[in-house]
Amino acid sequence: MSTRTAAQTRREQILNEAARLFAERGFHGVGVDEIGAAVGISGPGLYRHFAGKDAMLAELLVGISGRLLDGGRKRVAATTGDPAAVLASLIDGHIDFALDDRPLITLHDRELDRLRDSDRKLVRQLQRQYVELWVGVVREIHQDLPEPVARGAVHAVFGLLNSTPHLSPTGRGTPRRAVAETLLRRLAHGAFAALGDSRDITP
Repeated sequence: MSTRTAAQTRREQILNEAARLFAERGFHGVGVDEIGAAVGISGPGLYRHFAGKDAMLAELLVGISGRLLDGGRKRVAATTGDPAAVLASLIDGHIDFALDDRPLITLHDRELDRLRDSDRKLVRQLQRQYVELWVGVVREIHQDLPEPVARGAVHAVFGLLNSTPHLSPTGRGTPRRAVAETLLRRLAHGAFAALGDSRDITP
């Protein structure tokens, strides 16, 4: 389940180009006119859709946090009875995000502090709920695992999966999507499987 949709509205086109440009050149390195040119409209025309760059950044970061949480909840609801299958589905969904929306990962790392306090708190709240969704599934599989250890494992796997911005799309030796997807899936499953013997990581 990708975080993208097949058909994009003009508003979505603007957000996608803004994310790409912000990630490539930094929030302050991009002007409204440049974002407009990337989608074929005048810079002032953007103000029919957004109040300004700050509003675009907020919608990008709050939006992806909400979509990840909603997508995760749908995967949990759709995969019943086997927590291992639920975890596999969550991993697949996050891999789709990590490969399809790499600019948003870069934006989050670099620009989160530029959001208004209320928007930043909302992003954090949505992210905490997403983490706890995973923690609950991991603890269904590893029932003796203390909650803080499970949470640490989830954050570690997120760090692994969210490393995709370092895979340059044009870099020499960059793995094809199918190869990258398989590699990330194996590494994530391997990390969680390592929790099977938790004697040396539990109090």
